[in-house]
Amino acid sequence: MKKYKHILKNREDAAHKLTDVIPMQRFKDEKWKLVAVSRGGLELAHYLRKKYSNSIDFLFSEAIMAPNNDECEIARVSEREEIVINEKLVSAFEVQYDYIYGEAQRKHEEKILSYIYQYRKGKHFSSMQDQIVLLVDEGSETGLKFMTALKTVLAQKPKAVYIAVPVIPSDVLELLEPFADDIYFLHNIDDYVETSLYYEDLEKIDEEKIEKLLGEKNEV
Repeated sequence: MKKYKHILKNREDAAHKLTDVIPMQRFKDEKWKLVAVSRGGLELAHYLRKKYSNSIDFLFSEAIMAPNNDECEIARVSEREEIVINEKLVSAFEVQYDYIYGEAQRKHEEKILSYIYQYRKGKHFSSMQDQIVLLVDEGSETGLKFMTALKTVLAQKPKAVYIAVPVIPSDVLELLEPFADDIYFLHNIDDYVETSLYYEDLEKIDEEKIEKLLGEKNEV
């Protein structure tokens, strides 16, 4: 674990290093659409795009926590109401599926819809049909954000879906590989702890910055 501590300076450094493993000429020529799956992923996508005209969007999703443990994410729902469930945790906590679907509906109505109106003025998530999509995040503890994004985007029948993530647990990488056309990463880590450990600085992304990043050279 210690050898990976602070291996990246910040999101800009991570994006710069990712451009060495992402085929940037294809990224530019084929006009890949960047889809951030978190606030930090949005800033990372901004640095990845650099001077190119590729569009950036944010796929909003919300965690569903175990009823008896508010720090344990057992499922996630996307803005298109796709749900991904961690079956092992649901079984371990003996959680009823009615609870998950009820929480998914509540989170969608109370939180996700408010994000859509605040950041996209009520517009729906852009269609990814026949597009080449690059899902982006700064890291991934469980893979649930990426799995939810994959389920949502794949349902729209894109040409291809790639993932860009600087640091990723080895087991999550193995989980995601069958669903993505390729995964671009810098470090896959066996004993992954939490994403912030691997950066010297992870600046908090506030609401004003989200609006700014989504407003720059976008088709949204």
